[in-house]
Amino acid sequence: MTTQLIIGLTLGAIIGWLAWRAGSLSDSGAWAAALTGGLIFGLGGIKWAVLLLAFFISSSVWSRAFNRRKAHLSNQYAKGSRRDWGQVLANGGFGAVLVVVGYFFPGDAWPWVAYGGALAAVNADTWATELGVFNPSPPRLITNGRPVERGTSGGVTMLGYLAVVGGAGLIGGLAVILASSQPMNSGMLAGVITLAGMVGSTFDSLLGATVQAIYYCPQCGKETERHPLHSCGTHTTLGRGWRWLNNDLVNFFCSLAGAITAWSLWAFLS
Repeated sequence: MTTQLIIGLTLGAIIGWLAWRAGSLSDSGAWAAALTGGLIFGLGGIKWAVLLLAFFISSSVWSRAFNRRKAHLSNQYAKGSRRDWGQVLANGGFGAVLVVVGYFFPGDAWPWVAYGGALAAVNADTWATELGVFNPSPPRLITNGRPVERGTSGGVTMLGYLAVVGGAGLIGGLAVILASSQPMNSGMLAGVITLAGMVGSTFDSLLGATVQAIYYCPQCGKETERHPLHSCGTHTTLGRGWRWLNNDLVNFFCSLAGAITAWSLWAFLS
Protein backbone atom coordinates (compact mmCIF):
# COMPACT_ATOMS: atom_id res chain seq x y z
CA MET A 1 0.00 0.00 0.00
CA THR A 2 2.76 2.44 0.95
CA THR A 3 4.60 2.05 -2.36
CA GLN A 4 1.43 2.44 -4.42
CA LEU A 5 0.40 5.50 -2.44
CA ILE A 6 3.80 7.13 -2.95
CA ILE A 7 3.61 6.41 -6.67
CA GLY A 8 0.07 7.78 -6.74
CA LEU A 9 1.03 11.00 -4.97
CA THR A 10 3.97 11.43 -7.34
CA LEU A 11 1.77 10.99 -10.39
CA GLY A 12 -0.82 13.31 -8.88
CA ALA A 13 1.84 15.97 -8.36
CA ILE A 14 3.08 15.63 -11.94
CA ILE A 15 -0.44 15.93 -13.38
CA GLY A 16 -1.23 18.87 -11.09
CA TRP A 17 1.94 20.64 -12.23
CA LEU A 18 1.20 19.98 -15.90
CA ALA A 19 -2.34 21.30 -15.48
CA TRP A 20 -0.99 24.38 -13.72
CA ARG A 21 1.49 24.99 -16.54
CA ALA A 22 -1.34 24.59 -19.08
CA GLY A 23 -3.40 27.22 -17.24
CA SER A 24 -6.18 24.85 -16.19
CA LEU A 25 -5.43 25.15 -12.45
CA SER A 26 -4.49 27.98 -10.13
CA ASP A 27 -1.72 27.52 -7.56
CA SER A 28 -4.15 26.30 -4.90
CA GLY A 29 -5.97 24.17 -7.48
CA ALA A 30 -2.73 22.44 -8.45
CA TRP A 31 -2.01 21.51 -4.82
CA ALA A 32 -5.55 20.26 -4.29
CA ALA A 33 -5.46 18.27 -7.54
CA ALA A 34 -2.11 16.74 -6.59
CA LEU A 35 -3.46 15.54 -3.24
CA THR A 36 -6.87 14.42 -4.50
CA GLY A 37 -5.51 12.81 -7.63
CA GLY A 38 -2.64 11.24 -5.69
CA LEU A 39 -5.07 9.66 -3.25
CA ILE A 40 -7.22 8.30 -6.06
CA PHE A 41 -4.17 7.02 -7.97
CA GLY A 42 -2.58 5.59 -4.85
CA LEU A 43 -5.56 3.79 -3.33
CA GLY A 44 -7.76 3.13 -6.34
CA GLY A 45 -5.24 2.34 -9.02
CA ILE A 46 -5.41 3.04 -12.70
CA LYS A 47 -9.10 2.38 -13.34
CA TRP A 48 -10.26 4.88 -10.69
CA ALA A 49 -7.70 7.39 -11.95
CA VAL A 50 -8.81 7.09 -15.58
CA LEU A 51 -12.36 8.17 -14.72
CA LEU A 52 -11.01 11.19 -12.85
CA LEU A 53 -8.73 12.09 -15.76
CA ALA A 54 -11.59 11.70 -18.25
CA PHE A 55 -13.58 14.26 -16.28
CA PHE A 56 -10.69 16.65 -15.79
CA ILE A 57 -9.35 16.54 -19.34
CA SER A 58 -12.71 16.70 -21.13
CA SER A 59 -14.07 19.45 -18.88
CA SER A 60 -10.84 21.44 -19.21
CA VAL A 61 -10.99 21.18 -23.00
CA TRP A 62 -14.54 22.53 -23.09
CA SER A 63 -13.70 25.21 -20.51
CA ARG A 64 -10.88 26.53 -22.67
CA ALA A 65 -12.61 26.09 -26.03
CA PHE A 66 -14.23 29.09 -27.69
CA ASN A 67 -12.90 31.36 -24.91
CA ARG A 68 -13.38 34.49 -26.98
CA ARG A 69 -17.00 33.66 -27.72
CA LYS A 70 -17.68 33.05 -24.02
CA ALA A 71 -15.65 35.97 -22.64
CA HIS A 72 -18.70 38.21 -22.18
CA LEU A 73 -20.18 35.67 -19.74
CA SER A 74 -17.19 35.56 -17.39
CA ASN A 75 -18.55 38.35 -15.17
CA GLN A 76 -21.55 36.18 -14.26
CA TYR A 77 -19.58 33.18 -13.02
CA ALA A 78 -17.99 33.09 -9.59
CA LYS A 79 -14.62 31.98 -10.97
CA GLY A 80 -12.72 31.70 -14.22
CA SER A 81 -11.52 28.70 -16.20
CA ARG A 82 -8.50 28.20 -13.91
CA ARG A 83 -9.88 25.93 -11.18
CA ASP A 84 -8.87 26.73 -7.60
CA TRP A 85 -8.78 24.38 -4.61
CA GLY A 86 -12.48 24.88 -3.88
CA GLN A 87 -13.51 23.82 -7.37
CA VAL A 88 -11.16 20.83 -7.33
CA LEU A 89 -12.50 19.54 -4.02
CA ALA A 90 -16.10 20.31 -4.96
CA ASN A 91 -15.81 18.17 -8.09
CA GLY A 92 -13.46 15.44 -6.91
CA GLY A 93 -13.55 15.47 -3.11
CA PHE A 94 -16.47 13.09 -2.65
CA GLY A 95 -15.02 10.84 -5.33
CA ALA A 96 -11.83 10.61 -3.29
CA VAL A 97 -13.90 9.55 -0.25
CA LEU A 98 -15.47 6.78 -2.33
CA VAL A 99 -12.03 5.59 -3.42
CA VAL A 100 -11.06 5.20 0.24
CA VAL A 101 -14.28 3.26 0.85
CA GLY A 102 -13.58 1.08 -2.19
CA TYR A 103 -10.09 0.32 -0.91
CA PHE A 104 -11.45 -1.07 2.34
CA PHE A 105 -14.31 -2.94 0.60
CA PRO A 106 -12.55 -4.31 -2.50
CA GLY A 107 -15.15 -6.99 -3.20
CA ASP A 108 -18.15 -4.64 -3.24
CA ALA A 109 -19.39 -3.11 -6.49
CA TRP A 110 -21.30 -0.18 -5.03
CA PRO A 111 -18.31 2.14 -4.31
CA TRP A 112 -17.31 1.93 -7.99
CA VAL A 113 -20.88 2.54 -9.14
CA ALA A 114 -21.29 5.50 -6.78
CA TYR A 115 -17.90 6.89 -7.86
CA GLY A 116 -18.96 6.68 -11.49
CA GLY A 117 -22.22 8.45 -10.65
CA ALA A 118 -20.40 11.26 -8.84
CA LEU A 119 -17.99 11.91 -11.72
CA ALA A 120 -20.73 11.52 -14.34
CA ALA A 121 -22.71 14.25 -12.56
CA VAL A 122 -19.90 16.81 -12.38
CA ASN A 123 -18.79 16.00 -15.92
CA ALA A 124 -22.31 16.39 -17.25
CA ASP A 125 -22.76 19.67 -15.39
CA THR A 126 -19.47 21.09 -16.67
CA TRP A 127 -20.23 20.11 -20.27
CA ALA A 128 -23.69 21.68 -19.98
CA THR A 129 -22.27 24.91 -18.55
CA GLU A 130 -19.61 25.24 -21.23
CA LEU A 131 -21.68 24.19 -24.26
CA GLY A 132 -25.21 25.22 -23.30
CA VAL A 133 -24.38 28.91 -23.80
CA PHE A 134 -24.22 28.28 -27.56
CA ASN A 135 -27.85 27.21 -27.77
CA PRO A 136 -29.60 29.27 -30.49
CA SER A 137 -32.38 30.40 -28.15
CA PRO A 138 -31.92 31.86 -24.64
CA PRO A 139 -32.00 29.49 -21.65
CA ARG A 140 -35.08 29.06 -19.51
CA LEU A 141 -35.14 28.80 -15.75
CA ILE A 142 -35.60 25.16 -14.84
CA THR A 143 -38.23 25.92 -12.19
CA ASN A 144 -40.73 27.98 -14.18
CA GLY A 145 -39.58 28.11 -17.81
CA ARG A 146 -39.00 31.87 -17.73
CA PRO A 147 -36.38 33.06 -20.28
CA VAL A 148 -33.17 34.26 -18.60
CA GLU A 149 -29.81 35.61 -19.69
CA ARG A 150 -27.16 33.20 -20.88
CA GLY A 151 -24.98 32.07 -18.00
CA THR A 152 -27.74 32.46 -15.39
CA SER A 153 -27.61 29.83 -12.64
CA GLY A 154 -30.50 27.42 -13.07
CA GLY A 155 -31.00 28.24 -16.75
CA VAL A 156 -31.27 25.22 -19.05
CA THR A 157 -31.29 24.70 -22.82
CA MET A 158 -31.77 21.84 -25.26
CA LEU A 159 -28.11 21.98 -26.28
CA GLY A 160 -27.15 22.00 -22.62
CA TYR A 161 -29.14 18.83 -21.97
CA LEU A 162 -27.56 17.14 -24.99
CA ALA A 163 -24.22 18.03 -23.42
CA VAL A 164 -25.42 16.54 -20.13
CA VAL A 165 -26.15 13.24 -21.86
CA GLY A 166 -22.76 13.32 -23.60
CA GLY A 167 -20.79 14.15 -20.47
CA ALA A 168 -22.55 11.57 -18.33
CA GLY A 169 -22.44 8.97 -21.10
CA LEU A 170 -18.68 9.33 -21.48
CA ILE A 171 -18.14 8.44 -17.82
CA GLY A 172 -20.74 5.67 -17.98
CA GLY A 173 -19.08 4.08 -21.01
CA LEU A 174 -15.60 4.27 -19.51
CA ALA A 175 -16.88 2.81 -16.23
CA VAL A 176 -18.09 -0.26 -18.14
CA ILE A 177 -14.80 -0.69 -20.00
CA LEU A 178 -12.71 -0.31 -16.85
CA ALA A 179 -14.91 -2.69 -14.86
CA SER A 180 -14.82 -5.41 -17.55
CA SER A 181 -12.83 -7.69 -15.25
CA GLN A 182 -15.62 -7.64 -12.66
CA PRO A 183 -18.90 -9.57 -12.86
CA MET A 184 -21.16 -6.61 -13.69
CA ASN A 185 -24.05 -6.17 -16.10
CA SER A 186 -22.41 -3.79 -18.59
CA GLY A 187 -25.57 -2.35 -20.06
CA MET A 188 -27.11 -1.76 -16.67
CA LEU A 189 -23.92 -0.20 -15.31
CA ALA A 190 -23.64 2.25 -18.21
CA GLY A 191 -27.30 3.18 -17.96
CA VAL A 192 -27.23 3.63 -14.20
CA ILE A 193 -24.16 5.88 -14.23
CA THR A 194 -25.37 7.92 -17.20
CA LEU A 195 -28.78 8.45 -15.63
CA ALA A 196 -27.18 9.30 -12.29
CA GLY A 197 -25.06 11.94 -14.03
CA MET A 198 -28.16 13.47 -15.58
CA VAL A 199 -29.94 13.51 -12.22
CA GLY A 200 -26.96 15.12 -10.48
CA SER A 201 -26.65 17.82 -13.14
CA THR A 202 -30.39 18.54 -12.99
CA PHE A 203 -30.17 18.81 -9.21
CA ASP A 204 -27.34 21.31 -9.67
CA SER A 205 -29.60 23.42 -11.90
CA LEU A 206 -32.45 23.25 -9.39
CA LEU A 207 -30.16 24.47 -6.60
CA GLY A 208 -28.90 27.24 -8.88
CA ALA A 209 -32.42 28.40 -9.64
CA THR A 210 -33.69 28.31 -6.06
CA VAL A 211 -31.28 28.47 -3.12
CA GLN A 212 -27.77 29.11 -4.46
CA ALA A 213 -26.42 32.51 -3.41
CA ILE A 214 -26.84 34.87 -6.36
CA TYR A 215 -25.68 38.46 -6.04
CA TYR A 216 -26.62 41.69 -7.78
CA CYS A 217 -24.32 44.35 -9.18
CA PRO A 218 -25.98 47.79 -8.89
CA GLN A 219 -23.48 49.30 -11.31
CA CYS A 220 -24.07 46.79 -14.14
CA GLY A 221 -27.66 46.00 -13.18
CA LYS A 222 -27.04 42.27 -13.53
CA GLU A 223 -27.08 39.10 -11.45
CA THR A 224 -23.75 37.42 -10.76
CA GLU A 225 -22.15 34.69 -8.66
CA ARG A 226 -19.25 37.01 -7.84
CA HIS A 227 -18.91 38.35 -4.31
CA PRO A 228 -17.87 40.65 -2.70
CA LEU A 229 -16.76 42.43 -5.90
CA HIS A 230 -18.15 42.20 -9.40
CA SER A 231 -15.74 42.18 -12.37
CA CYS A 232 -16.35 45.93 -12.70
CA GLY A 233 -15.07 46.49 -9.15
CA THR A 234 -18.48 47.27 -7.62
CA HIS A 235 -19.57 45.63 -4.36
CA THR A 236 -22.32 43.09 -4.98
CA THR A 237 -25.31 42.49 -2.71
CA LEU A 238 -27.21 39.26 -2.09
CA GLY A 239 -30.14 39.11 -4.49
CA ARG A 240 -31.53 35.66 -3.74
CA GLY A 241 -30.65 32.32 -2.23
CA TRP A 242 -28.74 31.25 0.88
CA ARG A 243 -25.57 33.25 1.46
CA TRP A 244 -23.55 30.19 2.52
CA LEU A 245 -24.47 28.10 -0.55
CA ASN A 246 -21.91 29.17 -3.15
CA ASN A 247 -21.19 27.54 -6.50
CA ASP A 248 -18.52 25.22 -5.10
CA LEU A 249 -20.97 23.74 -2.60
CA VAL A 250 -23.60 23.38 -5.33
CA ASN A 251 -21.08 21.41 -7.38
CA PHE A 252 -20.32 19.23 -4.36
CA PHE A 253 -24.02 18.48 -3.90
CA CYS A 254 -24.20 17.72 -7.61
CA SER A 255 -21.56 15.00 -7.21
CA LEU A 256 -23.25 13.74 -4.05
CA ALA A 257 -26.61 13.49 -5.83
CA GLY A 258 -24.99 11.59 -8.69
CA ALA A 259 -23.34 9.13 -6.31
CA ILE A 260 -26.50 8.53 -4.26
CA THR A 261 -28.62 8.08 -7.40
CA ALA A 262 -26.18 5.59 -8.93
CA TRP A 263 -25.90 3.59 -5.72
CA SER A 264 -29.68 3.56 -5.20
CA LEU A 265 -30.45 2.49 -8.78
CA TRP A 266 -27.79 -0.20 -8.69
CA ALA A 267 -29.07 -1.57 -5.38
CA PHE A 268 -32.65 -1.58 -6.69
CA LEU A 269 -31.87 -3.25 -10.02
CA SER A 270 -29.31 -5.77 -8.80
